[in-house]
Amino acid sequence: MAQPGVASPLGASGDPERLPGAAGVPALENGDRLTRCEFERRYAARPDLKKAQLIEGIVYMPSPVSMAHAEPHATVQTVLLVYAASTPGVRGADNATVRLDLDNEPQPDVVLLIAADAGGRCRVSADNYLEGAPELVVEVAASSASIDLHAKLRAYRRNGVQEYLVWRTHERRIDWFELAGGEYRSLPPDDAGVLHSRVFPGLRLGAGALLKGDLAGALAEVQKGVGTPEHRAFIERLAKKRSSA
Repeated sequence: MAQPGVASPLGASGDPERLPGAAGVPALENGDRLTRCEFERRYAARPDLKKAQLIEGIVYMPSPVSMAHAEPHATVQTVLLVYAASTPGVRGADNATVRLDLDNEPQPDVVLLIAADAGGRCRVSADNYLEGAPELVVEVAASSASIDLHAKLRAYRRNGVQEYLVWRTHERRIDWFELAGGEYRSLPPDDAGVLHSRVFPGLRLGAGALLKGDLAGALAEVQKGVGTPEHRAFIERLAKKRSSA
């Protein structure tokens, strides 16, 4: 949530001392089991927090972000936003709060979505948050033990996120899943080690370049897909939907 008073240490009475404006709202704590409505209420009372997520009804508040997360995050975000910039009707976002369902309100590292007026399933709410399932969600995770490959994966799958990419930094691996028959299956790379999106035609992800920290190489791979016949056809389909919306 954007701009979600902070609970300071306990006062002499043993009660939390709250900043002005918190109006007695209970502190948001890691591990809380909350409804989505209560999660949003407590998050809104914590402008000091930059990221908190509700996954299957449980609050997750991550540790401070190290470069091991921040650099891959920025890299994959850049690659996807270059594709979005070349594809009218496609939007990208970083750390956007997504209201998936009543038990899940994640803040994915990056999302790529088809605009609602172009036939996309995700909408921007009246209070300017995303509602529904983005077509592509990206998470940067430490390892295969992360929540991103367990509870969060199940929530994304159940809510119909069509493609889900997880970059496992400790294991130096990128997994791209597509939703098929109600399950996630891995999208295999081509002979050159490049991953191809099925939802976003022309989106090519140079996994090898990304894992080596070669941003220039990853961007060059994206440019190979932009302007291909399938990419142009995709843009035309989106334009037709927008014109008839």
